[in-house]
Amino acid sequence: MIGADAALAANFEPITPRCAHFDVCGGCALQHLDSGAQLQLKQQRLRDTLERVAQLAPARWLPAIASPPWGYRRRARLGVRYVWQKERSLVGFRERSSNRIANIARCEVLAPPLDGLILPLSALITQLSIHAQLPQIEVAISEEAVALVLRVLAAPSATDLISLREFELLHGVHFYLQSGGIDTVRVLTEPAPRLSYALPQAQLEIEFLPTDFIQVNAAVNRALVTQAAQLLQLSADSGVLDLYCGLGNFSLALARSAHSVVGVEGDAGLVERARGNAHRNGIANATFFSADLAADVSAAPWLARRYSHVLLDPPRAGALAMLPHIARLAPERLLYVSCDPDTLARDIGLLVQWHGFELQAAGVVDMFPHTAHVESLALLTPGSAHGH
Repeated sequence: MIGADAALAANFEPITPRCAHFDVCGGCALQHLDSGAQLQLKQQRLRDTLERVAQLAPARWLPAIASPPWGYRRRARLGVRYVWQKERSLVGFRERSSNRIANIARCEVLAPPLDGLILPLSALITQLSIHAQLPQIEVAISEEAVALVLRVLAAPSATDLISLREFELLHGVHFYLQSGGIDTVRVLTEPAPRLSYALPQAQLEIEFLPTDFIQVNAAVNRALVTQAAQLLQLSADSGVLDLYCGLGNFSLALARSAHSVVGVEGDAGLVERARGNAHRNGIANATFFSADLAADVSAAPWLARRYSHVLLDPPRAGALAMLPHIARLAPERLLYVSCDPDTLARDIGLLVQWHGFELQAAGVVDMFPHTAHVESLALLTPGSAHGH
């Protein structure tokens, strides 16, 4: 936990952590606090960061978007390490302040059935001929299937393949093998399962590949998409620009109540799948473009359009290169979804101080309960004196 967070956490009454491995595993940092205290801690972190970095406070604070406390993680990257002294493979997250894999029996935050598959996976990998050449498992749990992408630095033997297929049948999971870059990912047993998640409030089903970025927490993502639509206040005339749009998680939902939506994303594969998701869901008013949003996009055709609303959900690095373009578009409403309070505060500070926006509302989104990770959202509108 970050020093300032640790100092804040000291203000709350500790509880007994539910997980037996809390003292060792670095996956969680806050299980010694109840859910209400964790939310207060994250809200305080957002408030302090906005004040420190941007010298700002919102006109109103949004109620926190809370999460089910356990079994919420549908996406995870688990480390694997064969420990010669123990003659077995460990599977899990890293130990606190260490690169070693924590020796755990189960994980309380992973979504079922994976929460209970740590030891079975450890036993499976231990007996493979490539146990020392398998450093990672990427997990993607969809509504219908569980995908486990094994990073393999050597080809599994014929016996290994039999063991992997037996495990698939026994536990109802689907293995994929990845021998190199993302384009080497192959399903072990054809046909590959269909992976998707639902946004029922927008009547959407979004398909994805096992290595695609999706929001880790299904329940919180649904609440976040609903909250985004409410804050943006779209009408049948609204034109929306969704930056860093991924698979169309926000774009497709917003298209249900806007005139048109343009989604822009750096990963061409995600753009292709966003188009596929629009087509499958019968959405004709959403268009998707591929562009590197950290580069100069001033000549991009999608930037020449007019937009009444902008939503951005950038990676941890924030959206610095896009701020002048957003300012020039002068949307009626700008919603910034963030996974890092520091870059959020930096970017909002610039939008307010240099481009005349006003910070109307902000709040935290508890995407990762029991961790110190703070997701948040902020709503801005153009100020009366727009720009300097």
